[in-house]
Amino acid sequence: MPQPVQASTYTFRDIIENGCLYVDKTRYLYELVRHGKGTYFLARPRRFGKSLMISTLEEIFLGNKTLFAGLWITGSDYNWQRYPIIRFDFSKNSVRSAARLEQVLDYFLETLALQHNLTLRGFDYQSRLDNLIQQLAAQGEKVVILVDEYDKPLIDNLDNLPEALLIREILKNFYTVIKALDRHLRFVFITGISKFSKVGVFSSMNNLDDLTMDPRFATALGITEAELRQDFQEHLTLFAQQEGQTVDTLLQTIRNWYNGFCFVRECERVYNPYSTLQLFNKRYFANYWFETGTPTFLTKLIKAEGYDIRNVETLELTELGFSTYELERLEIIPLLFQTGYLTIKSYNPERRLYQLGYPNQEVESAFLAHLLAAFNDVPKGINEGYLWQLIDALTQQDLARFFAVLAVFFADIDYDLHLAQEKYYQTIFYLLFRLMGITTNTEVKTNVGRIDAVVTLPEQIFLFEFKLDQSAAIALQQIKDRDYAAKYRGQGKSIILVGVNFDSRKRTVTEWVHEVDPR
Repeated sequence: MPQPVQASTYTFRDIIENGCLYVDKTRYLYELVRHGKGTYFLARPRRFGKSLMISTLEEIFLGNKTLFAGLWITGSDYNWQRYPIIRFDFSKNSVRSAARLEQVLDYFLETLALQHNLTLRGFDYQSRLDNLIQQLAAQGEKVVILVDEYDKPLIDNLDNLPEALLIREILKNFYTVIKALDRHLRFVFITGISKFSKVGVFSSMNNLDDLTMDPRFATALGITEAELRQDFQEHLTLFAQQEGQTVDTLLQTIRNWYNGFCFVRECERVYNPYSTLQLFNKRYFANYWFETGTPTFLTKLIKAEGYDIRNVETLELTELGFSTYELERLEIIPLLFQTGYLTIKSYNPERRLYQLGYPNQEVESAFLAHLLAAFNDVPKGINEGYLWQLIDALTQQDLARFFAVLAVFFADIDYDLHLAQEKYYQTIFYLLFRLMGITTNTEVKTNVGRIDAVVTLPEQIFLFEFKLDQSAAIALQQIKDRDYAAKYRGQGKSIILVGVNFDSRKRTVTEWVHEVDPR
């Protein structure tokens, strides 16, 4: 029988003592702990192994070598010295105000004092943290500080800027104390999802070594292809037998669903660890990672700012463009990247530009479905049923049925949206076609203009032109006058020209016409 896998266990000790499978990442941790001193920061998406990494570091600094039997680090020259540890885990607390954060910090400090048999002195969290560090260091060894999900209090309040700014100030003061007592510290490691600018939370920590885009630690979290094949070999074999497939065929499906994450310029892509472990537990494919935390705030931001989500397909940014951001100026693309909904697809060293995109099938399909549900009031499950009707209608070239089903989506468009622009209706089209799994390109360049949408099926190519508060005939005539079909002739497929008119007052498609390209 293969070793059991546990997706919801985040402590190294529990994994080892329960005989669960552990993907050995200790060689990366050795590179951090072997130095005499270090202050590090690492940002990764949620459920990507950060808490397990913190827990593993904790056991290393407690000197618990026996837990690491058979792992890479036991063959190294690490000395397994024991250090006093201060660990803050913000992931377990809901913080909706600055006052609540101060209470949480006080609770952390009191709990830590009890663990170390100390009595704290001080009138606020800053003086008490100072006192805790100094008392521990006075016992003979320098102190290790581990902070998990440092930014959760901020993320919990992104929709409340005044409160978020107060929380940022508290966290800033908190880390100022840590920096001031640097002489008493052996090691500091901070994890989070977001990488806020250093002039914000970490303004005082000028010694912070950011590992987020460091190539040496690109695969420190996540599962590599080699790790999947080696550590999960028995799981792969049993799953492939269940599915009646070869292991290689199954691996390609797993790759499409859960691989694709890249956090530095050029690196091996990694699998989402949470989804991969859940897959081997349950042995069926599903949106495991996405369902543990839907991006409600992100979809609200996309709607509020009118961001054209179609731009994600061709997005290029400099490193500064997505690596940091400020509470006062939240930008959609950095948020999508740091939360894991976008990843690095390629890097152009000459232009120093990164191309971003969706990492895999799970993220793209689930995110677009969530976004579509945010644009209209049709529940996601019902949306998926309508999608199959749209696919059948389009494949059968039954445009009357296609637009009849489409009316359901537009009938329930959120009235808070400002839809007096063609792009909002085009976005609904884009989301639908992408979710149908149909090859779709928007605003395709030709030598005479741009085609609003090109939909490619095995036997047909549909060219769509959209108009707002005009007429479908005008849209169709533009396709014909500019001969958009010329680019696609010679492929042996039927080319259907479709003109569509949206009515901004009725908020739906009021007219459509089509012709088959005669040439």
